[in-house]
Amino acid sequence: MKKHLLIIGLVILAGRVSAGDWTGFRGPFGNGVSDEVGLPVKLDIEKHIAWKVDLPGKGLSSPLVVGDRVFVTASGGTRQDRLQILCLSSIDGSVIWHRQFWAMGSTMCHSKTSIAAPTPVTDGVSLFAIFSSNDLFCLDLDGKLKWLRGLTVDYPNARNSLGMASSLVLANGILVTQVENDSESFVVGLDRGSGSNLWKINRPKSANWTTATVHKNKSGKEQVFLQSGQGIHAIDPDSGNVVWHYSDGASTIPSSALKGNMLYVPSQGLTALELSKDGKSFKQKWRSGRLRPGTASPLAYRNHIYSLNNAGVLACADIDSGKRLWQLRLDGPFGGSPVVADNHLYVFSEEGVAQVVDLTAPEGDISSKMDLGEMIQCSPAVANGALYVRSNSRIWKIARKTRF
Repeated sequence: MKKHLLIIGLVILAGRVSAGDWTGFRGPFGNGVSDEVGLPVKLDIEKHIAWKVDLPGKGLSSPLVVGDRVFVTASGGTRQDRLQILCLSSIDGSVIWHRQFWAMGSTMCHSKTSIAAPTPVTDGVSLFAIFSSNDLFCLDLDGKLKWLRGLTVDYPNARNSLGMASSLVLANGILVTQVENDSESFVVGLDRGSGSNLWKINRPKSANWTTATVHKNKSGKEQVFLQSGQGIHAIDPDSGNVVWHYSDGASTIPSSALKGNMLYVPSQGLTALELSKDGKSFKQKWRSGRLRPGTASPLAYRNHIYSLNNAGVLACADIDSGKRLWQLRLDGPFGGSPVVADNHLYVFSEEGVAQVVDLTAPEGDISSKMDLGEMIQCSPAVANGALYVRSNSRIWKIARKTRF
């Protein structure tokens, strides 16, 4: 009996994510911040490309990392109607499994983007992946299909001619799925075991590419912050009910950043909202027009907030007051968002140039650059001592090599 209980316990533990995993858009907390130490800061093609692997199609989605596995989506075919999900070994990049599906929804999108734009999410047991065609898949981590939803079959007017990009999030065990567009715009909370609707709420009829932010208050209750041109709606993920509404508008491209009980919203530049302990209200703490982000989402790290604008200027401000402390011009433009680990900010330009910024320098300092030679619009993943970044044609693992 004890032996059987031990086996069951080991199986349960095997399905959990660990602290070093990267489980969704901008990481396990959706903030782009990693606890990793020892990442390379003086990047060198020969020394730090642990491996690179060709991908079977285009994509802007970020990789996910669970243990020694890397998950990534891509869209192939002349009409991007081959929806692909791959699992790679983080050790050597070898393909563990590769699944392909036909798109059921529209594959129309801007030439610069991809049907594989939204980033998947995982709970350590299942992998949930949605594409711009509004086709949603749930697989186990060994690639077995558990269920699928063609959301455009259920809601035929839910589409965007430029392509969808909002990523999935999990809150209170519910899969929150944004399908926000200028026609049939909505958000659904799905049962992660079956994919069936638990609730559905109508959303502003406007194209929206932001990703929701999940916040856990002092009582352990989670809320989902939905961002749109109408501001921020805080919703209860169990019911979809709106708890509060910040109504001063917000961007529909860069997403908000969360740190503790503070939410930094791309609104009127950048606006800091202080959240109440009970999760029922908020108050505005500061606002700065000088910190307006471009495409990249802002990032809150330690005592500072960082914002990258469309001119490629990285601004650093005091997190409590919003006062700008310094700014640094980088080689842009940027389609993805930066990540930070161990006092260094990592960001990849659309031209494929990786740039590392030392955040301990008084005015910020570019520690190094490395040109990967391909257009990159992905926000990188950070896990287990490595960075993972993808282009339309391949994925790279960037780490300190143990052998040269």
